[in-house]
Amino acid sequence: MGHTRRRAHRVARLVAIGAVVCGGVMVSQAAADGSPANGSGGDPTRVLGARDTRDAELARTLVDKLGTSRTAGSWIGSDGRAVVAVTDAEAADQVNQAGARAKQVRYSMRQLRSATETLRKAPRVAGTAWAVDATSNEVVVLGDSSVSADQWSRMKGVASAIGGEVRMERTAGSFTTRTLGAEPIFTQGGRCSAGFNVTNGQAGFILTAGHCGPNGTAWFADTQGNTTVGTTVRSDFPGSDFSLVQYQNTSLDQSSVLNIGNGQTVRITGAADPVVGQKVFRSGSTSGLRTGSVTALNATVNYPEGTVSGLIQTDVCAEPGDSGGPLFAQNVALGVTSGGTGDCTSGGVTFFQPVTKAMTALGVSLPNAPASDGDGEAAGTASTAPNNGSDPAAQGAAGGPGGAGGAGGQGGQVSPIIPGTQGDTSSLAGVVAYAQSFGPGLALIGAGLLGFLATLLIRPGRRGYRGYSTRWG
Repeated sequence: MGHTRRRAHRVARLVAIGAVVCGGVMVSQAAADGSPANGSGGDPTRVLGARDTRDAELARTLVDKLGTSRTAGSWIGSDGRAVVAVTDAEAADQVNQAGARAKQVRYSMRQLRSATETLRKAPRVAGTAWAVDATSNEVVVLGDSSVSADQWSRMKGVASAIGGEVRMERTAGSFTTRTLGAEPIFTQGGRCSAGFNVTNGQAGFILTAGHCGPNGTAWFADTQGNTTVGTTVRSDFPGSDFSLVQYQNTSLDQSSVLNIGNGQTVRITGAADPVVGQKVFRSGSTSGLRTGSVTALNATVNYPEGTVSGLIQTDVCAEPGDSGGPLFAQNVALGVTSGGTGDCTSGGVTFFQPVTKAMTALGVSLPNAPASDGDGEAAGTASTAPNNGSDPAAQGAAGGPGGAGGAGGQGGQVSPIIPGTQGDTSSLAGVVAYAQSFGPGLALIGAGLLGFLATLLIRPGRRGYRGYSTRWG
């Protein structure tokens, strides 16, 4: 009997120690996990890492090989694997054999693009937008609150004539260009955002949204107009939505570093086109740093000012004041904020001008970085080094905190910390999320320590049976 108790005591102690060790492993893994648990502007999503980039490239190669009549787009699935939509069994076999996952669908990309072309040729209705949703194999047409019942009825008639590949949806709010901005640069009557620093090899520029201002617009670092930033030398809007502001103040930093607020900076090492399903970040002076995912590519939006095509569609929230701010995935530039609907309380849809198309059209590139290198591991990793904040240029082209734009000094860069997620302790939501990421491991450690303490306080001992025969009874 005594031996049994002592053996059980030793087992209990080993279990308690094992719980502490396992809990420690869980906590260390949570601390090392750089992917946010839930971004403050969208659903829980993943960081696009090296494997995702390779799979996305594989999917694009397969789509190019099979052609638009046998495929209908590609995306990164929730499990991280590349998915290619195909229209026949033979194409599905080729995709599966190549290492991607095939999904057989009804409509080809050629049919879906034909549908978008028909929508584009129809009478323009401000407050509508459309894009190919590869995951559902449809063209989704959105209509905001400014679209009247008669206008929406006419749009439905166009969609009905096209066929079943078009789905109509209403959305709250209204599609507007998000004038104002992230890292603020000011002009008379408004402000906008510095998106990314670019160069033509001879001069430095800010790449921002085209609706921010026409050619000749003067920009300042303050509302009083005391510190000159530069002048818009090229603006394209509507049609596209990008512009170049040439620096006139050479003392302002023109490196490829983004200031994302709270002393955090990110060095941009390349530019790339995103993939549907990719985790992305956006920064703006109104709503700060937000995260979400890419939901569609090559979207068309009918703003009140005109139609813009070829945009990136996302579920990242934005608000008036976030216009022109950068869209990026870790160290890779993806787009500049164009417009959208909704806000960061109720959510919404936000559109971005792809930087690759803008830089090609403008003949510029990122400072000390190739014009497009999103296929490397930079898409999923970021170098880290503290920025001691001693360099005034680290406050950005506009000198303001909180946004992202032509900012950064010589102090290096760190991976972004997303508000309200693991790593951010600047708010109650951030503290709660931070604690939740460690919760299971800490609970296991606590239970193990209590169990171990119990084994120290409660010893099995040896019961004395003096005076009694071991053979009694």
